[in-house]
Amino acid sequence: PLACAVAGASLDLLAETDWMGEVARLEAALRRGLEPCRGLPGVADVRVLGGIGVVEMERPMSTAALQRFFVDAGVWVRPFSRLIYLMPPFVTSDDDAAVLAGAVFRAIEQGKWA
Repeated sequence: PLACAVAGASLDLLAETDWMGEVARLEAALRRGLEPCRGLPGVADVRVLGGIGVVEMERPMSTAALQRFFVDAGVWVRPFSRLIYLMPPFVTSDDDAAVLAGAVFRAIEQGKWA
């Protein structure tokens, strides 16, 4: 019943909001926030499509160390192999997207991924 209620509420959000506009806004916020990572050592690529932002590293990362850093920073970001990816809900505010992207930038800048 809980999962069905959550699914129903999600469908209501989609029906009642300009979700395509919200995704475009979130895409722009993620692009602004993650683009500075492009110039950091070890970064192979930065890409954003819709509500998904990815920083790809040149080599596999220490995901355990990164996960600890992100939890300590108060964000939920799940690194995987060479990828640090963000998939926040489309209702995420620009400020919250900046917090997520800022944590990714600091983690890479401080070498927490190595």
